[in-house]
Amino acid sequence: MPSFDVVSEVDMHEVTNAVDQANREVSTRFDFKGSGARYERADDVITMIAPSEFQLQQMLDILQTKLARRGVDIACLEIGEPQASGKEVRQIVTIRQGLDSPLAKRIVKLVKDSKLKVQAAIQGEKVRVTGKKRDDLQKVIALLKEADIEMPLQFNNFRD
Repeated sequence: MPSFDVVSEVDMHEVTNAVDQANREVSTRFDFKGSGARYERADDVITMIAPSEFQLQQMLDILQTKLARRGVDIACLEIGEPQASGKEVRQIVTIRQGLDSPLAKRIVKLVKDSKLKVQAAIQGEKVRVTGKKRDDLQKVIALLKEADIEMPLQFNNFRD
């Protein structure tokens, strides 16, 4: 029986490359010279550190541009509030990946409400969709691409 998985994944290697490029740009830009502005990445969290909130906004724009150029969907970014501490301001950007339970349930409900002859089942951080016809599965993919879902979705593991 044909099936595919609906997932939300981010290529963390590309994120690392984008953060490195953004650090390089901030270190060479004239308006950031000697300011100590930098990006730090630990797992799914990128911390931006700058002397002022205005520079943080510019750094966020640089980071989003670098991520977009490397093929990382910026819809997966969760941007925190700037926090001032002493002479520097920090802002945390969290990279969200994986389908959390409410979102997975919403995807299953969308698929079931479509009245297509397919079944959707939650399996950890992904949703597996199975059906008898490949055309029905392709209609489900089109339906999910059109749906207003706040996370970027990928469709992988398509089997006949």
